[in-house]
Amino acid sequence: MVTHDSLRIVFFGTPEFAVPTLDALLKSACEVVGVVTQPDRPRGRGHRTTASPVKTAALAAGKAVLQPPSVKDTAFLSELSALVPDLGIVAAYGQILTERALTIPRLGMINVHASILPRYRGAAPVHRAVINGETETGVTIMRVVKALDAGPMLATARRPIATDETSDDVERDLAEIGARLLLATIPGLSEGVAEVSQDDSAATYAPRLTKDDGRIDWTWPAERIHNLIRGLHPWPHAATFFGSQRFILHRSKPVRDPVRAVPGTILEALGDRLLVAAGAGQVEIVEIQPEGKRPMSVREFLAGHALTAGSILHASP
Repeated sequence: MVTHDSLRIVFFGTPEFAVPTLDALLKSACEVVGVVTQPDRPRGRGHRTTASPVKTAALAAGKAVLQPPSVKDTAFLSELSALVPDLGIVAAYGQILTERALTIPRLGMINVHASILPRYRGAAPVHRAVINGETETGVTIMRVVKALDAGPMLATARRPIATDETSDDVERDLAEIGARLLLATIPGLSEGVAEVSQDDSAATYAPRLTKDDGRIDWTWPAERIHNLIRGLHPWPHAATFFGSQRFILHRSKPVRDPVRAVPGTILEALGDRLLVAAGAGQVEIVEIQPEGKRPMSVREFLAGHALTAGSILHASP
């Protein structure tokens, strides 16, 4: 009889979020017999073709890596079957698995999802939660089914979101929480752990991020703009324009004091203070990056840019 201590695991994952889960599995009594990740793609500012973080971690551990362009590929499905996995583990893989792929592991597949389901199904659950000003998120271990993030839930763990945390802060912590929760969940799979169906009527979706998500509308309330800035950090970032110049905003503080000014008007630009009028309240910019340059403190930025009180920022050039 195969016990949880000797389960043959095939792992599906791609970004940094998935690495702690892979590391935890590699250190466990389970046997990781294969790692599936997205094909090498251009990444970073130089757009150089590089391996995913999961591929890098898997190769360092001496594990076999599969990188199918599509999980529908018959050659890939044959390779997956040849691994004879007991269980598939998915963490931010990046492709929707087919019915055929889901049936190959004896115990099926489970997913480490970075939200409290059924809220924030989809590709960007952490970012969308922060953008929407949620005060709590978490991780759900769920059964993978054909429908997107709709499978029954096996375990959940909750985590508060502080008002100044970025998506990067939250996601990094959730990655560790998810890895621990997964290891605590696996032993029950062979024994028939309870699986709780999701309430589909309460589902919300977290679509993939695009650069257009980063356009700051200064008519929004200050809190909403602040949440957008921290929610889109570290990518694709919230940005604003002064003329043709694009400025990426990394850190901010909402100020609730009312002000009578056209939204987007710079109210103060002196020393360490860069204050902008919003539709309600004000946004204090703390860290800013001129496009093509490095992030800067406000004092450093103002020393080299002619933004003054009365200048108006816009959503587009």
